[in-house]
Amino acid sequence: MVEPVSATKPASLSSDLAVLDFQHVSLRYQSSGQPMQVIEEVDFQVQKSEFISIVGPSGCGKTSLLRMISGLNPVELGRVCFHGEPITKPLRNVGIAFQNPVLLPWRNTIENVLLPLEIVPAHKRKLKTERSHYIAAAQELLATVGLKDFPHHYPWQLSGGMRQRASLCRALIHQPEILLLDEPFAALDAFTREEMWEMVQRLWERSQCTSVLVTHDLREAIFLSDTVYVMGPRPSKIVYTLKVDLPRPRTLDMCFTEGFPQMYTELRQHIQRK
Repeated sequence: MVEPVSATKPASLSSDLAVLDFQHVSLRYQSSGQPMQVIEEVDFQVQKSEFISIVGPSGCGKTSLLRMISGLNPVELGRVCFHGEPITKPLRNVGIAFQNPVLLPWRNTIENVLLPLEIVPAHKRKLKTERSHYIAAAQELLATVGLKDFPHHYPWQLSGGMRQRASLCRALIHQPEILLLDEPFAALDAFTREEMWEMVQRLWERSQCTSVLVTHDLREAIFLSDTVYVMGPRPSKIVYTLKVDLPRPRTLDMCFTEGFPQMYTELRQHIQRK
């Protein structure tokens, strides 16, 4: 069981060896028989327990970068390294949450949360003999996101926000080293979305997993991240990097303090300028 940790920025951010290292990464597609450059020479690093966001215009390749991290998309030009080794196949210690939570309709909440344990080899072997331990871990995660009373509800009995919370618990149940978030709150209303920011912050403080968020919401990126990377239009590069110097844990009231709107304006200006 993962123990709660101090709500301060992790000391491990100063580690010399990055968990993730993008080295001269480019991406090309064939369009009408002609090569189309989507990403061009992207370089950045993500340290252990760091939370980063990638923002930019639609079609600039943000989700493609996530898929490269997961190993689902091969890196043809450049390298994406995990602990110094190039990623050449799907990583096992990754949790992923998408805009659509895609819960299995025939499984209740806790059964959906436990699903990765039936797939990840290290946990699959223990699931039968240590099932009570894993159920307790799932119940603890559900309590953290406000779903303590809904373990036996089916997806159709849950609101959109509740389904997304269950999806995040599913992404974290196997204690992944990396959490990938691909616009997980885009379909939610503004009030629910802000609640989810606070919930993700709690989960991140609890697990300290290295996290990468793709989003179009600049306030979301600032609220959650240590670092925000702005990508330009195709062919996309990192055109601006923002270090978010806000204390943790963060509150929604911080969105109205002097520093927050200034960072929002900086991000917006760099996206518009390009």
